[in-house]
Amino acid sequence: QVQLVESGGGLVQAGGSLRLSCAASGSIFSINAMGWYRQAPGKQRELVARITKGGTTNYATSVKGRFTISRDNAKNTMYLQMNSLQPEDTAVYYCLLNYISDPYAPDDDYNYWGQGTQVTVSS
Repeated sequence: QVQLVESGGGLVQAGGSLRLSCAASGSIFSINAMGWYRQAPGKQRELVARITKGGTTNYATSVKGRFTISRDNAKNTMYLQMNSLQPEDTAVYYCLLNYISDPYAPDDDYNYWGQGTQVTVSS
């Protein structure tokens, strides 16, 4: 079993900042990558930012220069520092974990979603 605990969402005014956290625990041998996705009402879920085990990052164009993703490998925790937030950033933010559970089956990787945390940016 895997658990993902997300925190840090909330209500903030435009121009403000929030920091999201996603802590992974359970039957995890190794984490390949973690990512943040978001889904606004009436829209599809979209990638916000992703970070690999080696630290390679990629961002949605809309958040580049404003959001920073990071990881603490020792704690199996991922962070998303969100600055200069805008009303269009309002969404439920989900953590996605891609991991290996069996060290003898390294090609068998799995995805696991967090429960989501609401981010609301007021104008």
